[in-house]
Amino acid sequence: MSIKSAKKSDYLTELQGHPILERIREIASEAGVEVYAVGGFVRDFFLRKNVKDIDFVVVGDGVAFANLVAKVLKTRRVAVYRKFGTAMISYKNYQLEFAGARKESYRTDSRKPVVEPADLMTDLDRRDFTINAMAVSLNADTWLRLIDPFDGRRDLQKKIIRTPLDPEATFSDDPLRIMRGIRFATQLGFAIEEQTFAAMRAMRDRLQIISQERITDEFMKIVLADKPSRGFNLMDETGVLEYFFPEFVRLKGVEEREGFQHKDVFDHTLQVLDNIARVTGKPELRLAALMHDIAKPKTKQFREGKGWTFHGHEELGARMIPAIYKRMRLPIDWMKYAQKLTRLHLRPIALTEEECTDSAYRRLLFLAGEELEDLLTLCRADITSKNPKRRKKHLQNFEFVVRRLSEVEEKDRMRSFQSPIRGDEIMALCSIPPGPLVGKIKTRIENAILDGEIENDYEAAKAYLLKIAPEYLEGKNG
Repeated sequence: MSIKSAKKSDYLTELQGHPILERIREIASEAGVEVYAVGGFVRDFFLRKNVKDIDFVVVGDGVAFANLVAKVLKTRRVAVYRKFGTAMISYKNYQLEFAGARKESYRTDSRKPVVEPADLMTDLDRRDFTINAMAVSLNADTWLRLIDPFDGRRDLQKKIIRTPLDPEATFSDDPLRIMRGIRFATQLGFAIEEQTFAAMRAMRDRLQIISQERITDEFMKIVLADKPSRGFNLMDETGVLEYFFPEFVRLKGVEEREGFQHKDVFDHTLQVLDNIARVTGKPELRLAALMHDIAKPKTKQFREGKGWTFHGHEELGARMIPAIYKRMRLPIDWMKYAQKLTRLHLRPIALTEEECTDSAYRRLLFLAGEELEDLLTLCRADITSKNPKRRKKHLQNFEFVVRRLSEVEEKDRMRSFQSPIRGDEIMALCSIPPGPLVGKIKTRIENAILDGEIENDYEAAKAYLLKIAPEYLEGKNG
């Protein structure tokens, strides 16, 4: 479609008066520069989203025009990326990115393209998906006309993810577009067009030329979607998940023996993740939900007459997590957090199955510490029985445990528990040097408090230390 021949219905008059677009038009007109708003801004306009990030394509030198805009707007908050021919301006609450219209060609063994200047239509040709290949003119003679050569607006209405050109060529050029397509489908609730989906499967091995950091960035956007399970199923169906998260794919499958059957851990885990997603956007908690049963395939055993067990999967899972997080370039503090929740995720449920003393609740409070609420959120989400009566019963039992934890915490102040007697005091009172013996005595005091043998205060702990010290010092002094 020619820009000049655009129909009246192609004018986006709702953008009239937009403070940034109007200002860019004035600057471009005065400088004699051809410029367009493109990509995500246009897509999100049709989706009725109010966005503050706007991408502009300049037919010519994008960086030079960005510097001119910054000068006129009287802002020094400009980041120039000459390697990519782009510049970013922070202005008020907006992030404005400028790039020169360009043509790209790729070698098969590299993600780094050969870049040449081009016109707008050629620039739109290289875009990843039709819904991102639309532009709005900010030029005086075609002001606010929509340029939509690949029917991206129609695909938005039909809720379809489709590439502008041949999908295999699109994904071969930039394999990360496979992850981006799945991410858009997940975030928007769209379907992936049949040929585009087939090309994702065919070209998935090309992801090996993409850095793990960029793959993980898209992966986390899927994890943080409103319903992340959709993205995981798409990653699985395209074979992408096996490429960078094979441990999760191994959760799939149900085995039956002697009438005993276990849950499909893949589906169960995604249900837990969706349950978590309904109540929190905390990324480390969503990742912990993905990891909590990760060792079940390695611990699965069948016991005659009793059925399937996954004994020790919480501990083995915690030990598997570091390698996964390191490979996926995830933060170390998120890794330790996931290990903690994975190790503890059976503890609250176990308290529902038997009469427990305050000591058991104290120990859980002590072990969970500041992560108690997140642990309880995970455990509540982990109740996924499809039997309504059974689910209701499990939830009622779990809420009883939550109330008991609250009562014990209020009474014993265990959440932020730290031993009232520090290591240096133990060494001073017992006249012993630093070493393993100090840790043993300190643990003995902590256990006495957790078991309710002594009060959780300094004087009680000191008296207990003086009482038990001879047991540890006799052998040393003798």
